Amino acid sequence: MKYTLGISAHYHDSAACLLADSEIVAAAQEERFSRIKHDPSFPQKAIEYCCSVVGIHPNEIENVGYYEKPKLKFDRILRTFEHYAPLGFDCFYQAVENWIGEKSKVHEKLVSIFGSADVHYNEHHESHAMSAFYPSPFEDAAILTIDGVGEWATSTLSHGQGRKIDMIKELRFPHSVGLLYSAFTAFTGFRVNSGEYKVMGLAPYGRPKYVDKILNELIELKEDGSLRLNLDYFTFPYKQRMTNEKFAELFDGPMRKPESELTQREMDLAKSVQVVVERIVMRMARYAREVTGSSNLCLAGGVALNCVANGKLSKAGIFDNIWIQPASGDAGGALGAAYGAYFKNEVHERSIQVSDSMNGSYLGPQFSDSEVQTFLDQKDVMYRRMSESAISALVAELIAGGNVVGWFQGRMEYGPRALGNRSILADPRSPEMQKVLNLKIKYRESFRPFAPAVLVHKQEEWFGLNAESPYMLLVGEVLEKHRLQSEDGENLFGIEKLNKVRSSIPAVTHVDHSARVQSVDQIRNPSFFRLISEFEKITGVPILINTSFNVRGEPPVCSLDDAYTCFLRTEMDYLALGNFLLDKKQMRKLDNDKEWRKEFTLD
Repeated sequence: MKYTLGISAHYHDSAACLLADSEIVAAAQEERFSRIKHDPSFPQKAIEYCCSVVGIHPNEIENVGYYEKPKLKFDRILRTFEHYAPLGFDCFYQAVENWIGEKSKVHEKLVSIFGSADVHYNEHHESHAMSAFYPSPFEDAAILTIDGVGEWATSTLSHGQGRKIDMIKELRFPHSVGLLYSAFTAFTGFRVNSGEYKVMGLAPYGRPKYVDKILNELIELKEDGSLRLNLDYFTFPYKQRMTNEKFAELFDGPMRKPESELTQREMDLAKSVQVVVERIVMRMARYAREVTGSSNLCLAGGVALNCVANGKLSKAGIFDNIWIQPASGDAGGALGAAYGAYFKNEVHERSIQVSDSMNGSYLGPQFSDSEVQTFLDQKDVMYRRMSESAISALVAELIAGGNVVGWFQGRMEYGPRALGNRSILADPRSPEMQKVLNLKIKYRESFRPFAPAVLVHKQEEWFGLNAESPYMLLVGEVLEKHRLQSEDGENLFGIEKLNKVRSSIPAVTHVDHSARVQSVDQIRNPSFFRLISEFEKITGVPILINTSFNVRGEPPVCSLDDAYTCFLRTEMDYLALGNFLLDKKQMRKLDNDKEWRKEFTLD
């Protein structure tokens, strides 16, 4: 057995991934262990976890892959400063200061941990491309990687065939789809590299009134999907701030202050940039199909987490099949780096699975029943221990009765989405549940939508999607037959739209009737499949609300203690830790825990 470890670090969402030969045996983000959301630090704890899964010491690993080329990235920083000097000296000085620290000593760090292992460095977008293609179910595929920036590349088109990936074309910094979206993220008052999904969730409340301004003033968009930014409006190449006063003048005033009230302008901005990005992605996809001739497409990079664009791309039918890496952001670069080290070192055959090679993305830590019982006994709390079938039936009954349940089962998910193992679950039929979950459980903005987890064989009966969505990466629409026919309130604007009941599953129906779907099958997650099936027996609805097990600003829970603490701090009603059920009414409050929200930086 040959072990290969991949690492991403020092930007955001650091992670580690371990291969045993070509099989993915473990992967996790450092944030889950450190409890620092988007933790960029070297993933020491994630590495230790990966090694513990197969019982080896890091110095027993033969190949190590790093997800980018640090020197090439620093070259971009130097050349950018040279171009803009003397502008941006403070920003450049900070970048150099950071570089002189751990970023310049990556190789020494890897050698000190892994000894004589062969170390391989892949370009950032090469890592994204490998993370998308190698675990996909395709022998042949076009590969699009789209994000903010790696070393120089901001988007790439490649062609994967067997074990070979050929780069065809790249878009280079500062011209970037991801940075365009991040500029609007910052301007609407959210954090860059954290709040982009909020812009996507806010977009349905808005109107596309700024689309023409974006296309006419901000970007030059070509038929192949490549673009050039008008840098008269942007400052990100030489400042920490993304945009300037000219940008503000173009969009009717200064940027929104974080945590201030959202206005119709922010909603319209969100809608407009979302429409533009969808148009860009669609053009890139058409060009990729034309150039490669492949009927399959693989996607990775942060923009590949834009599930609204993904859903429209799937529906457009440009490709017969689309596969999206569930850890598409920088965390997934660790997986690509591992594949790069494995396939570049020697001639290895690529193993292709019928669905994919991600094991449902359930690649993180898990806990046995004996470990759960020991933990609960040490806490000296009341609990019920049941069989798998009994706890599924009871939890389904509790959810159908209006309760919110923390569901902690099996291996933790790799990537940003909760897929039924570190999840908070509730009844999608409740008109009040979206508000309850946002304000009393997650402690976050009221406009944020929730995702439906649906039995895969019932997906077509509820949602307009032409493909399975096991990783919650496609948005479809709730079908007409499940919508309510009343037109009252359809002329409302902005947040006024929020409280209108639009379907028989209102808690997972966004204001435009869209839903970010997770299709659940018996092979990837039998326990989650069983639970939803039990809920369907009671209610006739094969769907649950599924949101990540955390509060705003906190990474999804990883350990038993994380889950237990989050459960006590929120207004969740029950917690299922494996086959053990805890009732909030029987729990003691945490001691001296009044200021706990200050632990987490708001995203």
